[in-house]
Formats: sequence, C-alpha cells, structure tokens
Amino acid sequence: MTRTVGYAGGAFDLFHIGHLNILRNAKSQCDYLIAGVMSDEMLLVTKGSLPVVPLAERLEIVRHIAFVNEAVAEIADNKMDTWRSLRFDVYFKGDDWKGTEKGRRLERQFAEVGVEVIFFPYTISTSSTALRLALTAMSTNAPDNQPVHDFSNSER
Repeated sequence: MTRTVGYAGGAFDLFHIGHLNILRNAKSQCDYLIAGVMSDEMLLVTKGSLPVVPLAERLEIVRHIAFVNEAVAEIADNKMDTWRSLRFDVYFKGDDWKGTEKGRRLERQFAEVGVEVIFFPYTISTSSTALRLALTAMSTNAPDNQPVHDFSNSER
C-alpha cells in the first residue's frame, strides 16, 4: 500500500486560522503530513525580520496540531534541499505564490522529481504580518510606551 507524503512549510509565527487552514487542507490531500517550520535565521534572511515566537516554541505548537504527523525545522532556503532530505510526494503552498515567478520555478523544479505542487487559498482575513502590525500599533499607542498587557504582577 502506497502512502502519499505531503509537505507544508511556513513561518507559523503568531499561529492563526490561516495556518490552521493550510495544514487542514494539506492533510486532506495526503496520508502523512510533514510541516516545515522556518528557522529564525531563515525568516531573517527571507522576510527581513525575526519571528515573534522562537523556533522551538513554533515547532512545539505545530507538532501538536492534529493534522500534522511530523514537524521539522526548515533550515534550507532551497526547497529541493528540503525534498532531498524528506522525500515528500506533494508540496503545499498558499496561492499567493500561484502564477508568480517563484511559484512557477517551484512547480518546474518539483515536476522534475515527480512532486506535485498544490496551491491553497490564502486566508485574507488574517496574516502574521497583520497581527505583527496590530501588536506594534498597540504597543506604540500604550501610555508611556508601556506594554499593553503587563502580567508581571498578576496571579498565574
């Protein structure tokens, strides 16, 4: 019996419904889902900023999502290097890449090794970028630039 291995990579910073949608949709298209969580260093190089949530914590969160069979740190910018180490059959990506040069290049490279690329609808209502901007605005608007929520004196 053949099983289909899928791979869905992402930052998964400030985990939100868009992340859950991608993982849920990906799992519906494969038997075994590997989630690649981009390393802090990779995010700095590719997006120009460090994540809010460090890699170890993002991996722990993603690892415990019911749709995910395995979570790995994504440390290679080249997706073919990731494929060489994991040998997945299907690569899942948000459709914000569909039709772009990066997306077409990804499809060509994966086609050469028999990997199908499936694009899922991007969740427009929520994104990590929007959440990061909202957090920055909340922090900037706080009196005397104090944190909006200070839990240091509260009972836990």
